[in-house]
Amino acid sequence: MSNINIIIEERPSDIGNFLVGRLLPFRQKRMVGPFIFIDHMGPALLHDNEMLNIGPHPHIGLSTLTYLFEGAILHRDSLGSELEIEPGAVNWMTAGKGIVHSERSPERVRHVDTMMHGLQIWVALPKHLEQMEPSFTHVEAKDLPEWVENTVKFKLVAGEAFGRKSPVPVHSPLYLIELKSTAKANVNPSGALYGESGIYILEGSIENDGNTFGPKQLLVAKDSSLCNFTMGENTTIYIFGGEAFPEERHIYWNFVATSHELIEDAKQRWRNKEFPPMHNETGYIPLPEDNPEFKPKQ
Repeated sequence: MSNINIIIEERPSDIGNFLVGRLLPFRQKRMVGPFIFIDHMGPALLHDNEMLNIGPHPHIGLSTLTYLFEGAILHRDSLGSELEIEPGAVNWMTAGKGIVHSERSPERVRHVDTMMHGLQIWVALPKHLEQMEPSFTHVEAKDLPEWVENTVKFKLVAGEAFGRKSPVPVHSPLYLIELKSTAKANVNPSGALYGESGIYILEGSIENDGNTFGPKQLLVAKDSSLCNFTMGENTTIYIFGGEAFPEERHIYWNFVATSHELIEDAKQRWRNKEFPPMHNETGYIPLPEDNPEFKPKQ
């Protein structure tokens, strides 16, 4: 009997600069563990008039995880951070009670054609930390735990699993694991995971209980045991999940919170320019309801 409970197909979503593949939230499954939002960015060839230009915008109640396969993004935020993320590294920004940041193509790639490909992930904060002070951490690719099992290459991008721990400073029990296979290989994650689990197939295929699943599918397991499955040749997947929260989470635009009151407060603070200022950026993105032409992330 298959352990797959829900199959979510990647859905195109326009974020203003280019189309992304929306994975979470989904009407039948709003969250997987603390993971509340996942976008697959690209792969897209950006020309000099199509660069990534997401200006200053606010967040509350979550941590963002940016993980690139190709390309580069210049991150700036209201803490004063200014750092370029490259493939394999992790940008981990915790919004807490409020942070403002921008995401743009670095100047060095603005006048040449460049590929953009990666994952943009939101992880909700536990209720007792959703009003914490904001923070930002960058972890280089070389500092992420990597190992090989049965010819499959594992990388622990964030959290704890398989007896290992990523240096990314997460705020609740979770995991995000990259698995790559060049040849057909069996994977047995039983006992290594906890909470809720999902598998995103970036490329290639996996087989489970006689069923074959392909690229751009997100499989949500009935439980974290994730029965044995087989990875096909030249396959890359991401296993993610962790302990679910007891409270519901609400999303409005870039805000995540346990209550509508916190979201309404954040909306008013953004209107009133009361979020921390960015001294290394210019521009202002209004709330979706104040700008009907802007398309929100939900």
